[in-house]
Amino acid sequence: MMAKIIGGYFTSHVPGIGGAIMRGDQETPYWKPFFAGFPPIREWLAEARPDVAVVFSNDHGLNFFLDKMPTFAVGAAPSYDNADEGWGLPVYKSFEGHPALSWHLIDSLVRDEFDITTCQKMLVDHAVSIPFELAYPGVESWPLKLIPLAINTVQYPLPSPKRCLALGRAVHRALQSWGGDERILICGTGGLSHQLDGPRAGFMNPDYDMFCLDNLAANPDALTGHTAEQVAELAGTQGVEILNWIAARGAMGDVPLAEVSRNYHIPISNTAAASLLLEPA
Repeated sequence: MMAKIIGGYFTSHVPGIGGAIMRGDQETPYWKPFFAGFPPIREWLAEARPDVAVVFSNDHGLNFFLDKMPTFAVGAAPSYDNADEGWGLPVYKSFEGHPALSWHLIDSLVRDEFDITTCQKMLVDHAVSIPFELAYPGVESWPLKLIPLAINTVQYPLPSPKRCLALGRAVHRALQSWGGDERILICGTGGLSHQLDGPRAGFMNPDYDMFCLDNLAANPDALTGHTAEQVAELAGTQGVEILNWIAARGAMGDVPLAEVSRNYHIPISNTAAASLLLEPA
C-alpha cells in the first residue's frame, strides 16, 4: 500500500479573484479569460477525487510577518481556518488537516536536512483558500484534507529556486515513503509575474512567464538557473511566488508529466495570471 500522487494543480491566487467570485463577475469581459481556464480542472478533479492536497504557497501576514518570517513552514494542525485579511473578502471555509501525514513529512524533511518551522496551529490565507474556491466552487465543505507548506517570498533573503525545487523533491521522497493509500494532489499557488509597489508597480513579463510554463513539467531544473533576486528582477517582487510552483513541481517527482490544461491571461489585478494542471504521463 502506498500513497499515490495523482496530479499537480497550479494557479494564481491574487485577492482580486476572490472579489470577482464574491461579485459574480466570472463571465464579465475583464475576468472571463481567466476563469475560462478552470472548467477542465474541475472536471479532472471530479474524476480524480484526491483525498489530500499538499499545498505550497506563501503567507501574506496572517501567520507570519516581517518580524518573524520562516523560510519554510509546514502545517501539522488538525484543522486550518481562514480569517479576515482586510481585503473585503468573505472568511472562507476551514480545511481539515491530516496531522499524521504532516508529521511524517516534517520528520522526513528534517532527516533530509531541511530546517523547517513546524506549525501545530496555522491559519491559511487567500493563497490557499482562493485556489480551492476556484477548483470547487459552491461546495459546502472541502472534499479533501490539507497539508500547507509556506515558503518565504516576502522578506529578504529569499530561498533560491534551486533550494525550493530541492524542498519539493524532498517532499516527494517523504510522500513515497508514507504507508497510507491516499490520493494526493500537489498544489502550487501564486504568480505569475507581477509587482504591486515601487517604481515598477504594474510590471509583468510574459516572456519569463512563458519560459516557466514551458519548462515546469519537462525541465524544472531550467527554472533554477536564476537566483531569487534575479527572479524578482525578471518576474517582479511579487512574481517571486513562482517559487511555490517550482517547489510543487519538485513534489511531483522526476517522472514524465502530461499537461492536461493550461491557461494564461494578462492582466488581472495588475498580475499575469495562469492556471496549469499536470498529471503523470
